[in-house]
Amino acid sequence: MIPYHTFPSFTVGPITLHTFGLFVALGLVVGSWIFLRHGRRHGLDVEALSRLAWWIVLAGIVGARLAFVASHLSQFTDRPWAVVALWEGGLEFSGGFLAAAVVVLWWLRRHREVPGLVLADGVVLGLAVGLAIGRVGCYSVGEHLGHETSFFLAVHYLGGVTREGPIPIGAHVHNTALYEILLLLPLIALLFALRRRGASAGWLTTTFLLWYGLQRFLTDFLRAYDRRVLGLTGAQYVCIGLVVAGLVMAVRLRRRSGEPAQRVSA
Repeated sequence: MIPYHTFPSFTVGPITLHTFGLFVALGLVVGSWIFLRHGRRHGLDVEALSRLAWWIVLAGIVGARLAFVASHLSQFTDRPWAVVALWEGGLEFSGGFLAAAVVVLWWLRRHREVPGLVLADGVVLGLAVGLAIGRVGCYSVGEHLGHETSFFLAVHYLGGVTREGPIPIGAHVHNTALYEILLLLPLIALLFALRRRGASAGWLTTTFLLWYGLQRFLTDFLRAYDRRVLGLTGAQYVCIGLVVAGLVMAVRLRRRSGEPAQRVSA
């Protein structure tokens, strides 16, 4: 088992840094940088994309926080001010993803000259990397924990304040934040490999939707403290939509790639 002690904060000289906030911020910065580099690579207006990136980040944070608060209201009845205490942890992927998707779609309607699939590929490339970095913050504060298990990648809890629980000292539990990091790394490698090999616009988005949608849908079954409706978490319902969207995109991209060959043969 993996020894595990939460580390919600650490000090650098006289400064105390909150690990969750630090890694979420780092994920946003690195993800935005990758998104802008992708846009520059494809000849898009980087200045316009920079403004879009800010809107995506803002919408993602607000949407993710509101979704978390709505599903964990009991945690805020005695501390309503904690709604804005992002450094303590508490962001829901589903709320952030949906809010950011609305912003991107709205922006594309106002900038019809921008190829939507190219833009979407840049968004998911930055999102995958940003998620992997941000999950380190989740891991640090004891979020997304599961039931006790003998799985070899489970964590051996040695102490520290957790966002979920209580967890008995010495327990071996699933930590889906860790699982997500381990599953996101090969996805990131695959996305960059596809881009390096010149994959047609849209395939990065399709790959992300199918991989992450399935990954998150399965790992959520291991979580012990998420609210469920008809046996599924809110994120799992969103993930079903991601997988369906990915399948639809895959079919359309395959048909599109076959059209030129059909015309030539005719």
